Amino acid sequence: MELKQYTKQQLALRNGQDKVEIWVAWEGNIYDVTKSRLWKNGKHYEHWAGQDLTEELKDAPHTIRVFEKFDIIGKLIK
Repeated sequence: MELKQYTKQQLALRNGQDKVEIWVAWEGNIYDVTKSRLWKNGKHYEHWAGQDLTEELKDAPHTIRVFEKFDIIGKLIK
């Protein structure tokens, strides 16, 4: 099954404020983090949902394996 593609503007609407879904992008994939208690209200420490976190996560205290527990729901159109 091919993943649906989303623009940065569509991703931005899934910020935990505008719609019920909470999404973040990393390395071109969009992850649904809605069910994560750590992303409540679309904020996780100094990170905000609805955006591409690829650059920000280079300084994160955890590894990229954190994404393994979330579903990839789409691809980010660059």
